[in-house]
Amino acid sequence: MKYPQTLVEAIRYFSDLDVATECAAKLRWPDGVTCPHCGSKEVTYMQKRRVWVCKGKHAKRQFSVKVGTVMEEGRLPIDKWLIAFWLEANCKNSISSYELARHLGTTQKTAWFMQQRIRLALQNGSVEKLNGTVEVDETYIGGLARNMHSHKRRTRVTGTGAFGSGKAVVMGLLEKHGEVRATVVERNDGLTLKPIVRQHVERGAELHTDMLGAYTGLGREYVHKVIDHAECYVKDNVHTNGLENFWSLFKRCIKGTHVSVEPFHLFRYVDAECFRFNNRKAGDGERFRKAIGGADGKRLTYNHLTGKDRRLHPSGDTNAKDGESVNLN
Repeated sequence: MKYPQTLVEAIRYFSDLDVATECAAKLRWPDGVTCPHCGSKEVTYMQKRRVWVCKGKHAKRQFSVKVGTVMEEGRLPIDKWLIAFWLEANCKNSISSYELARHLGTTQKTAWFMQQRIRLALQNGSVEKLNGTVEVDETYIGGLARNMHSHKRRTRVTGTGAFGSGKAVVMGLLEKHGEVRATVVERNDGLTLKPIVRQHVERGAELHTDMLGAYTGLGREYVHKVIDHAECYVKDNVHTNGLENFWSLFKRCIKGTHVSVEPFHLFRYVDAECFRFNNRKAGDGERFRKAIGGADGKRLTYNHLTGKDRRLHPSGDTNAKDGESVNLN
């Protein structure tokens, strides 16, 4: 089956709901359609309704291609979902929910909910440790205190520095010529950052960091090299410029496209930017197929997303669903 490679091809390709359903089914079940409830391959396709019927004896024998994915329990047809996946995966600086709503003919609220579910699908959950030369750095996301309304400034700005200014902290690790991983952290101290480094970087690897004191002591486990940005940005091939490039792309996404992101949703935007960066050498069609491949087995409800379901996640994030990763993507 030949898949579309450009946006024009994708729009033409997915305009036929039968073709769109077939495409989504082949991407989700490359070895044949499987019942998401019992795992049986003995299913029958009902073309008029675009659903399958499992021959097994259990509840919910009928299922569509969206069941068991982030697209489940939505009234939107599969063609709009596929175009939304294409745009979120391939727009370098992401796409705003207002713009997506205009493209798809939906409300902004619907488009925003779609995007948050797509960002969940873009999490890769890699468990392999980074090796070789690894850059470690952090950045701070948030508006300037002087631009805040006086009421917000009184409640958020409590002092000086990253935390006093009320900004969110994002930590990143980049393997040279490899993948980037990033996560939102509570603080930028050693108790927070060092365990993350140990969890995701192979012992004995070469670490490049700035002068932040939180990284002091890592030299006992890694080849730790430090660059002082007060003096220079590159010294004897020691730098964090790769991560600075990633931060630049991420901030264009936040400041240029989305403008304002609530701190408790920030990790979702980080996940999406990591996906686009790690697949930057792939074509649009390949990125789209990888994005769809991550949709299976994940679920995010609107109540959980908006905090109406306040069950506390083990990570402490009340907006994270059980099974939904809020750690390094």
